[in-house]
Amino acid sequence: MEATRVGRAMRLARKLLPARKEAPPATVVDVTLPALSLSLERIALVVCVLARERASELLEGLVDAEAGRALLHLERFAAMPSAQRQAKVAVEFGERADAANRLSALLEAAPEALRQAVFQRLPPYHRSRFPHLEAEVPVAESAPVLVALAERRIREATR
Repeated sequence: MEATRVGRAMRLARKLLPARKEAPPATVVDVTLPALSLSLERIALVVCVLARERASELLEGLVDAEAGRALLHLERFAAMPSAQRQAKVAVEFGERADAANRLSALLEAAPEALRQAVFQRLPPYHRSRFPHLEAEVPVAESAPVLVALAERRIREATR
């Protein structure tokens, strides 16, 4: 019984709507695309990291000469260990410009246990910005969950 009511409502709605007009035939337009703003190596790196399963398929969509070179870069990145590939991404795309300010805000707002775990895991060049914390942080081992949270918060603040 429900299907009948729905069917009737749909037929009534179709009657009330104006008739569709046929779309004009599509015309073929020759479009010249602008040159790539990123280097092929950086494009291949991003595609390798974000869409690894479809990376070669995506890069084949580039112009033939560029697609071949991009696929060579992709092969090189795919052969790298994950840690080395992530380091390459960090070097190529870098940290946020406001990473130091974001880390300062994180350390100010974090509870004491998290603050200690974050400070212990900061790279030396960021740790030097907080000399006042270096004296007060004991060298106690943190809980694994707290360590994971601290590492995640550092990544979020710097990337």
